[in-house]
Amino acid sequence: MTNVTQVMVEEHQLILRMIALLEKNTEQLEAGRFRDWQFYLDAVRFIRNFADRFHHAKEEDILFEALVKNGMPKDNSPVAAMRMAHDQGRAFVRAMEEAAQKAQAGELGQIPVIAENARGYARLLRDHIDKEDHILYPLAEKVLPEEVRPAMVEGYRQAEAAAAAGLEDHYRRMVENYEARQAA
Repeated sequence: MTNVTQVMVEEHQLILRMIALLEKNTEQLEAGRFRDWQFYLDAVRFIRNFADRFHHAKEEDILFEALVKNGMPKDNSPVAAMRMAHDQGRAFVRAMEEAAQKAQAGELGQIPVIAENARGYARLLRDHIDKEDHILYPLAEKVLPEEVRPAMVEGYRQAEAAAAAGLEDHYRRMVENYEARQAA
């Protein structure tokens, strides 16, 4: 049987690495030992371009749609809950970006706002990814018929081809660079 969730699980690993950076840097931010506003703006770009437009788009447009077409209710279902979490994440990201931009421009009082939204996003996404990896994806692998899977894999391939060339590599390098800075 064609696996239609493995690519999503693999992409989650890079997202979790960025979340770990957010958590550690936010801890340092609140302790007064980190003031790299650009990190937060880069994290926003990573989240929007890799996690949301690249990863969540494949989930929402391909995986979730296949689940609904194959019997899962669109509303009051795991799919609806996952879409709602994506929207909640977007709200945290907007607020974090706005506060980081203000901080970078020299506006005081933004640390608590950045920290609250970074931590909120990290908590939300850790829980969200856990539910997807351990509940929704295994369910999808059980219920999706083999005949829909090749089209899903092709849809993923097309989504990846439509993304900016080197997008995944670019964001992987970004995460690796910030991890190296944190380790130094």
